[in-house]
Amino acid sequence: MVYGRGLEAVTVQDLEQQLASGNPVVQLVDVREPAELEIVAIPGFINLPLSQFEQWQTQISEILDPAKETWALCHHGIRSAQFCHWLKQQGYSHVKNITGGIDAYVDEIQPTWPHY
Repeated sequence: MVYGRGLEAVTVQDLEQQLASGNPVVQLVDVREPAELEIVAIPGFINLPLSQFEQWQTQISEILDPAKETWALCHHGIRSAQFCHWLKQQGYSHVKNITGGIDAYVDEIQPTWPHY
């Protein structure tokens, strides 16, 4: 699936399959705020809040491997799409946005988890 302006996307079902596989090849990044993660978070994600962009942007190549596939998550998919576009500008070619974000994940995969 392509997500606006050439950005590829994956579904929350794809994410669940990835998590179940235990395959560490995909880098998972959650760009939500720490307070949002306190409400609900999926284990295995690196947290890079967009509000703290200035603090981590110059270290991105130390945090994430540009050769690995990277999937990004936020609340609904808007902030993670922004992050994906920025990563592509930095030379990351295997970047995908998780459609619907944590909201869709809770609705469709983990309905007993907190919803906000």
